[in-house]
Amino acid sequence: MGQDCLGYNPKEEMDEQKETIRMAAAAGARALQDLELPTIYVDNFCHAESAAEGAAMGLWVYQKDKKESMQKPIPKIELYDSPDWVGWQVGLQKASAQNLARQLMETPANLLTPTAFSLSALEVLTKSGVNVELKVRNWAKLRNFNAFLAVANGSCQPPIFLEASYEGCDPDIPPIVLIGKGVTFDAGGISGKSAEDMKHTRGDMGGAATVVAAMRANLLGTCAYKPGEIITAHNGKSILVQDTSNEGRLMLADALSYSAIYNPKFIVDVGTLTKDVAEVFGTTAAGVFTNSDSLYDLLRIASIHTGDRIWRFPLWENYSEEVTGSQFVPAGRDWLHIDCCGILRSSGRYQTYLREGMSGRPTRTLVEFLSQFACRE
Repeated sequence: MGQDCLGYNPKEEMDEQKETIRMAAAAGARALQDLELPTIYVDNFCHAESAAEGAAMGLWVYQKDKKESMQKPIPKIELYDSPDWVGWQVGLQKASAQNLARQLMETPANLLTPTAFSLSALEVLTKSGVNVELKVRNWAKLRNFNAFLAVANGSCQPPIFLEASYEGCDPDIPPIVLIGKGVTFDAGGISGKSAEDMKHTRGDMGGAATVVAAMRANLLGTCAYKPGEIITAHNGKSILVQDTSNEGRLMLADALSYSAIYNPKFIVDVGTLTKDVAEVFGTTAAGVFTNSDSLYDLLRIASIHTGDRIWRFPLWENYSEEVTGSQFVPAGRDWLHIDCCGILRSSGRYQTYLREGMSGRPTRTLVEFLSQFACRE
């Protein structure tokens, strides 16, 4: 692998050996994919998990809407001559999860409505023993989800608040709550977006694709919410709407407040909330806001292993008037927000195991992050 790829590089905030293995496995698998082989045997490259991730993500390509005769065959991949079967399986699971997120994010918005997204999530999650409940408009009205509903009113598609729960330990232990922004198409509402800005907004449900949480479509209808409106959120706080294209913050406001009913250990929300993060980092890193040093440290460790860089932004007191979203976090709870606006798409140039298109990031980082708590128990 060369002297430059010996492991963790503090300057790059990455385990370069694992990342290089992913890229090498992807390059080899793709070269053999063109030969239309039914099975590809992959060397472990001294780290079977990373090899499995690279090969599986490298072979994946979105072709759901193509005729079967036009689809590129996806060969089966097997581990070659290595005892690390567990690491290989872990890598395949992580890659499969990210590929699912990529599939959902790539699906055209006219096909992946909130209802279609919910049914897809229902099908996938119930097979894994996860309890899934689909909450409709009347449920949200009764609970004063006015911020969530204000965004939904601009669309002819009915909004759905998807609640998925899994009990993997003692029910008396406070759960971890994950929240994802699920705008299945973001036209910006009355404030509007340009044609260029809307080109990839089918992926604006990237947070929900990685977390599977709140979802709805944000279009421009006769009932759309307007700049200057004041909306009372689930927790009773008032919100002055200044720009309807920032709808994700309204959606997450009600979901964050609602999460208090679970008495959570901590809360993680994921969404494409601001282009400012993308302007700072491009497609290189996700922005993170948190009130917990320990949560950030664990997420950073996870990102080093997965190759998905993150960078923390400050929540200093003199920014409190600008960073108002944290006011909807239940009092006394540790909270972490991952802004994935910049990492929504992959150019295919840097993380070469991801083809050009929707990236599915930061799915593997979330999995790695949560696994640290599972191992603690």
